[in-house]
Amino acid sequence: MKLLVLVAALGLSACAMTPTLERPALPVPTHFPQRELAAIPGADAHVDARVDGGGEAAVAAEIGWRAMFKDPRLQRLIEIALRNNRDLKLAALNVDAVRAQYDIQKSAQLPQLGVGVNGTRERTNAGGVSSLQTSTGVSVGTTAFELDLFGRVRAGSEAALARYLASEQGRRAAQISLVGAVADAYFAEQLAQAQLALSERTVEDWRGSLALVRQLKAANQTGALELSQAEAQVAGSEADREARRRELEVRGHALAALIGQALPADLPDGAGLMERSVITQLPAGLPSSTLARRPDIQQAELGLVASNAEIGVARAAFFPRVSLTASVGTASPGLKGLFKSGSGVWSFAPQITQPLFMAGQLKAELRLAEIRKSAAVLEYERAVQQAFREVADGLTGRDLYARQAEAQQRAAAAAERRAGLAEMRYRAGVDSRLEVLDAQRQLYAARQALLDLRREEIANAIGLYKALGGGLVEDA
Repeated sequence: MKLLVLVAALGLSACAMTPTLERPALPVPTHFPQRELAAIPGADAHVDARVDGGGEAAVAAEIGWRAMFKDPRLQRLIEIALRNNRDLKLAALNVDAVRAQYDIQKSAQLPQLGVGVNGTRERTNAGGVSSLQTSTGVSVGTTAFELDLFGRVRAGSEAALARYLASEQGRRAAQISLVGAVADAYFAEQLAQAQLALSERTVEDWRGSLALVRQLKAANQTGALELSQAEAQVAGSEADREARRRELEVRGHALAALIGQALPADLPDGAGLMERSVITQLPAGLPSSTLARRPDIQQAELGLVASNAEIGVARAAFFPRVSLTASVGTASPGLKGLFKSGSGVWSFAPQITQPLFMAGQLKAELRLAEIRKSAAVLEYERAVQQAFREVADGLTGRDLYARQAEAQQRAAAAAERRAGLAEMRYRAGVDSRLEVLDAQRQLYAARQALLDLRREEIANAIGLYKALGGGLVEDA
């Protein structure tokens, strides 16, 4: 009875070694910033994410990347990247390595049995009489198995499990980052392609304008100054075209590096940059529910759990360690009698080790574990704050980019009308060549700004999708 009371008391002390973990309160507002906006003329209503059969907004993390990115070319590139990307493979190997460490730590909670077979043959000489002695034995036993009375081994196993789960969340976070990076690199390539097409179109337009100036010069209706201006305009547009070609190739190299191989020749045709192939109006819920879905937040939280368990390991180190070495088997002078009745042997050797003087090492290790837990709390809070900012920025862009793009579209249309009118007035001799040049430059800048804005809107949508934990699910 006294032994049962002692074991129960030791069990309670084992539970007390690891402090109770309280999750820190989220250091962010309870709601994401919201604003009431009027309906945007020409906005695409179909890009809102909706749950089938209802009007409730879907959780963005549950929107599959195939639904998020409808471009078949991009979908194929994401498929290849998920198979080939080296960073993602490295993250998976890291998970396997931490899982192996957890298995090693967990195995310490159970005794390890081994089978030993031994035999000796010894000649002795006593009083001039020589004798030959032979003995053979077989035993099964355990060596130095620690009775985890104060929870040191168990706390170490809990810490290792938390580290393993955190590494798995790290792999999930790596996948989210990879899907977002491939999409971002793809649309960067799309922007370069659209810019090249715009540059080539501009070169052709300005070459036509140069041909007109040369005709007027030949008819003595214009001077050498206007001809030089037109030639400089064409030369500048040709230089810009070559820069766009270089940018397109560089973007292709970046995309190939992400997918882990050269771009396949059989990729399907992709949608243009200006086509609505990306969901830009992603929904978001409350921070407490939205941020908890992010793998990096879960990874930071599991790191906190591991650090807390390691305090239990450090505390238990102050108490005695009880280990057992035991074996049971059979021994006999000869093989024939090895398993006969009366040949059984056993041994039982408990050992208790109590730290006496370690020059402050145990106190320093406990203090280090407590500092690491405090650091893990700060890392968790920092991860939450960073996640909140990313989502808040994405929501701001979601609400305002569409309005900005609509206004820029009107500006580009007005610049195009002005350029057409300026060309007509120049041909009629009403306006000078400078008016035409200014109108053409304004049109080129307006078109370029529209492309850049569309790219920024898509990049914001990709960033918001990642910030809300999207990219883990292939199909909604």
